[in-house]
Amino acid sequence: MTEKHKPRKILVLYCSPRKKGNSAALAHQIVKGAQSAGATVESVYLNGMNISPCQACYACRKKDSNGCAIDDDMQTIYPKLVEYDSWVIASPVYWFTMSAQAKLFMDRCFALLAYANNPFAGKRIGIAMSYGDSDPFNSGCVNALRTFQDSFNYVGAEIVGMIYGNGEEPGEIKLNADLMERAEELGKKLASQ
Repeated sequence: MTEKHKPRKILVLYCSPRKKGNSAALAHQIVKGAQSAGATVESVYLNGMNISPCQACYACRKKDSNGCAIDDDMQTIYPKLVEYDSWVIASPVYWFTMSAQAKLFMDRCFALLAYANNPFAGKRIGIAMSYGDSDPFNSGCVNALRTFQDSFNYVGAEIVGMIYGNGEEPGEIKLNADLMERAEELGKKLASQ
């Protein structure tokens, strides 16, 4: 199999305490689309993992660094972030922005540059967000989306698509057939060359 036709590898980062919540439902639909297009998908549930906040020690920036100095579960995620072609970040809106689990993950990505020469370059990112309000502005969803846009633009990664919608009760978002279809299409897009 040539490099051009090698199946894409997608890492899905679930950033909600609810495994059957609305952001998870969107991510599951993205996975469905990606797998139907031939991608290999691995999922990581951040909630319950031991991921500490960045300590601003800058060990990851020192000459001959071995990466992040914090010995926690993020160490198991770093190699996957480098290896996988695409990432999907699925988060609910908590207090007008992304969940704490998503923010911890994003902050710890600061150390990723120590693991490879700009491992962000060429990464294809999908964002899936859910919120309780009927409006992405009033809910604060746009705050999280803007953070993702600014962060990934800064490091040279490409956001392929952002899927977001409202649902108060866990799994309620699945009733939005149009949104579920768009999530599946995002998965196919992430899997495409």
